[in-house]
Amino acid sequence: QMTDLIYAEKDLVQSLKEYIRAEENKLSQIKSWAEKMEVLTSKSASDPEGYLAHPVNAYKLVKRLNTDWLELENLVLQDTTNGFIANLTIQRQFFPTEEDETGAAKALMRLQDTYKLDPETLSRGSLPGTKYRSSLTVGDCFGMGKTAYNDGDYYHTVLWMEQALKQHDEGEDTTVSKVEILDYLSYAVFQFGDLHRAMELTRRLISLDSTHERAGSNLRYFEKLLEKEREEKEKEKSINKTVTTTEAVVQGGAYERPLDYLPERDIYEALCRGEGVKMTPRRQKRLFCRYHDGNRNPHLLIAPFKEEDEWDSPHIVRYYDVMSDEEIEKIKQLAKPKLARATVRDPKTGVLTVASYRVSKSSWLEEDDDPVVAKVNQRMQQITGLTVKTAELLQVANYGMGGQYEPHFDFSRKDEPDAFKRLGTGNRVATFLNYMSDVEAGGATVFPDFGAAIWPKKGTAVFWYNLFRSGEGDYRTRHAACPVLVGCKWVSNKWFHERGNEFLRPCGRTEVD
Repeated sequence: QMTDLIYAEKDLVQSLKEYIRAEENKLSQIKSWAEKMEVLTSKSASDPEGYLAHPVNAYKLVKRLNTDWLELENLVLQDTTNGFIANLTIQRQFFPTEEDETGAAKALMRLQDTYKLDPETLSRGSLPGTKYRSSLTVGDCFGMGKTAYNDGDYYHTVLWMEQALKQHDEGEDTTVSKVEILDYLSYAVFQFGDLHRAMELTRRLISLDSTHERAGSNLRYFEKLLEKEREEKEKEKSINKTVTTTEAVVQGGAYERPLDYLPERDIYEALCRGEGVKMTPRRQKRLFCRYHDGNRNPHLLIAPFKEEDEWDSPHIVRYYDVMSDEEIEKIKQLAKPKLARATVRDPKTGVLTVASYRVSKSSWLEEDDDPVVAKVNQRMQQITGLTVKTAELLQVANYGMGGQYEPHFDFSRKDEPDAFKRLGTGNRVATFLNYMSDVEAGGATVFPDFGAAIWPKKGTAVFWYNLFRSGEGDYRTRHAACPVLVGCKWVSNKWFHERGNEFLRPCGRTEVD
């Protein structure tokens, strides 16, 4: 886990300091020897014959060269790195991989896009709700740009290489050269069709390094393209036709972000920022709060739960004080050793696989793991009036830096009829989502179809039905977990299934009851 890496790094720092102390002690001994020998040799070299006339001096010279200098040689060759290297080797097996570093860079870019943060804001660490300030160096920004470039993402390449260049121009000390930055930046700009700027940046690169072969070749290529474009312009002008040029589409001083696979991307990200929420005064009047006793469930008559409407149609409710801090900590403690990258079910094969649109770690807890799991399951059954006997295991998920789950359905659609065939319990009729942490910024649960945003509150839970009473899927319930901007988000959820709930939630008279 990320917190474990903090302690591992602290341990390595202590080990490194011990190594430095051992090296300093060794150098101190060598320095002391050198100073002593400097005094002695200055004296002996001024009158060698007179010095050696004393038999003790002659003996000591022989002894020094035969024994003492050998001891010094052994001291110089003494390896003080063993302890540090051994510790580093042990810890390295838990270090993040190249894939992890790439994932972390992409997570920052995800936050940048979702919350409309410019590279300057991220680089200076000016984020809301942060306890600690942290900034990105030229090397960090360059690394971000390289990650984007290697992924064929020229939009973010331009943004981060420009930020690296800006900080370099401001005089920040770095080992990254302007030539390296301009090399990536000029090509990424060219990929956007901005030929004039690509030439300008390439010329700047050549002015810094006239021997740069690729830059020289690129410049000649760009000049040919520009000349070809001019000729076509002149030709088309003569026959009064519209000319398509390589001018890049620029919006607000920056290149436009390319469209991607998610049709509701703009709506989803706006809701994550708290924009576009369709909570009108008229709708607000239809929302109430009340005490909920689970349809006079004996366990809840004396101690009912506080229930609050979050949305009217589809009906989404929030329950307060569902889990105590002690229960939450225990659930997290049980889940941590089992956490693994969250998976999604391939709609065609039914096989679980990782996906870029779901970035979190999850684990599944059984009632046998600890009495607290059974207790929480029973509580969810009492609140909802649905049976947990056919429900899925309690899933615990942790969303770290940039953790998200893009818009998705919890229930299986008609084009994936075998999604839950293995369980034999029918479709997912309802979702019960426990918030086990507060989140400083980001991390909302949003519903793009009807414009709702629900913000995490530790100890509360939200509940909604995924299916109408007819068993038909309620496509309005497509929802998403927004990226965590600042903080760490813990949730647990229970998916209730159709089987066993036929009489607890009977069919309605119409398809959409």
